[in-house]
Amino acid sequence: MRQEERLFVDPVSSRGIRSGAFGERIDMTGVAEAAARLSAALDRLESASTSLSDARKRSAKDAAAIASLEQERVGLLARIAELEEETRALASVTEQVEGRLDGAIADIRTALGR
Repeated sequence: MRQEERLFVDPVSSRGIRSGAFGERIDMTGVAEAAARLSAALDRLESASTSLSDARKRSAKDAAAIASLEQERVGLLARIAELEEETRALASVTEQVEGRLDGAIADIRTALGR
C-alpha cells in the first residue's frame, strides 16, 4: 500500500500521529488494522456468548426431559414388578389346573377300564 493511500485521523494534517514521548510518527494504518482485529474479536465473543446462552436453554429443557423420563422409568419398573407377581400367581394356578386335569383324566381312564 502506498503512503498516500493509508488511513489517517485527519487527512489535512500530516499523515500520522507524532508521539510526544518518543517523537516517532505512528502510521494510522496500524491503528485501523488493530480496530479491525478488535471488531472481529468482539464479533467472535458475541457469537460465543450467544452459543453459550442457547446451550444453557437447551440444558434446562434437557434436564426437564430427563426428570420426566426418570419418573416414567420408575412407573414402568413398578408395572414390571406387578406383572412379574401376576405371572407367578398365574403359574401357580396353571400348575393346580394341570394337576386336577391329570387326576380327572386318570379317573376317566380308570372308569373306562383302561
